[in-house]
Amino acid sequence: MSYTDTFLKDVLGRTKVIAVIGVSMNPVRPSYYVARYLGLKGFTIIPVNPRHAGERLFGQEVRGSLSDCPSTVDMVDIFRRSEYVPPIVEEALEVFPKLKTIWMQIGVEHAEAAKLAEARGVDVVMNRCPKIEYQRLFGELRMGGFATGVISSKL
Repeated sequence: MSYTDTFLKDVLGRTKVIAVIGVSMNPVRPSYYVARYLGLKGFTIIPVNPRHAGERLFGQEVRGSLSDCPSTVDMVDIFRRSEYVPPIVEEALEVFPKLKTIWMQIGVEHAEAAKLAEARGVDVVMNRCPKIEYQRLFGELRMGGFATGVISSKL
């Protein structure tokens, strides 16, 4: 899928509360560090993982399902295999009246689920990572993909 930078920047700029489906409690897993990064950038992260429901992560209670999340969620970030996407999208459309975006992580795509969301006026991003796009679009991605925090004139 091809998305304009303007579209992606608009999506990230308007998003406030992100439910992260499939978040891991393990700090080396992408779902953990992506959610943590987004939380550090000011997004409210609602972790969703039924195996860890009731535990705490990033100052929030881990929820067992989207139905357990606050209705203020405006973006759902999916860290699940593509075949699990349709019921996630259906539940998100049912429980979040203010839902604006369904975001499927790198390697996650489901055209039919995307069409369902888009038919309800919800934007869909597939096969992308909001952490990478945020860093790229808001000037934090450096050579090699790392935000080093070092200012240097060396190339």
